[in-house]
Amino acid sequence: MPSPAAQPAQAPTNERPNARLFHHSIYSPRRIARARARRGLSVSVCLPARECARTVGQIVSRLAPLQAAGALDEIVVVDAASRDGTASVATRAGARVYQQAELMPAYGPVLGKGDAMWRALSVLSGEFFCYLAAATESFSAHFLTGLLGPLLCEPGVSFVKGYYRRPLTAGGLSLADEGGRVNHLVARPALALFYPPLAGVRQPLAGEVAARRSLLERLPFTTGYGVEIGMLIDAWREVGLEGIAQVDLEEHRNRNQPLAALTSMALAVLATIAARLEREGRLIGPASRPVGTGEAQLGSAPVERPPLAGVAVA
Repeated sequence: MPSPAAQPAQAPTNERPNARLFHHSIYSPRRIARARARRGLSVSVCLPARECARTVGQIVSRLAPLQAAGALDEIVVVDAASRDGTASVATRAGARVYQQAELMPAYGPVLGKGDAMWRALSVLSGEFFCYLAAATESFSAHFLTGLLGPLLCEPGVSFVKGYYRRPLTAGGLSLADEGGRVNHLVARPALALFYPPLAGVRQPLAGEVAARRSLLERLPFTTGYGVEIGMLIDAWREVGLEGIAQVDLEEHRNRNQPLAALTSMALAVLATIAARLEREGRLIGPASRPVGTGEAQLGSAPVERPPLAGVAVA
């Protein structure tokens, strides 16, 4: 029997049509440091990393002055057993480095980026967390201050997403705003269809996220590529649109993957959304059936780690 069609989510009452928008320039390092000190709050920065020796040292080096200025408390790199020396580069630059397989080993092998982010919660000490992409090129400190700004300076914000221009570099040419293909072709249309209140989120797959510890510990973490879209939907369910902010970080550059390599990412994003629709009773079956396109296969819904608040951490 065919599965019933999925229905759009109903927005919680009294919400605006879009999450609040800010520009990074209004949050200087000094403003962040003063707000953090005034409220007595601690901040942890986490960079999940895999083969990022070329970029992670520069990122940590540009975060270190912010730590010295009082804008953050700790810089942690969670390394995926990189063979290019990522861990050594990050350590020399001043980060505290963990191997992801050493964190919460009772849960078995680490299942991708989302799993590493979840396990990192067990060693981060801050009351506010900020996840940054370790593969970012030409990193600027405003990525951090921009993300922290709404959490520290705007009332009622619990979850912050960065957004930016994503150039696509190919054959020596750089095409403005042509990057982020899975974001534009899969994630945003799916949110508009099934979660209309989130249709205004400009970069739902952005790895640049800041949030309160108290919120992240209540959320499940989808393993692999589905972590960002799952975290966004689940955060919205917890705090509503008024608790979410977006910050314009201007431009983000990193390595662009070939089109064929994006299939598994797109499938993971769709499967993560489908799993939530199924959980909500708005879709029956597809998230648990084999799905495949060409060589990319996704045999079941992505594994999810439980909210850390209910987990005993060794």
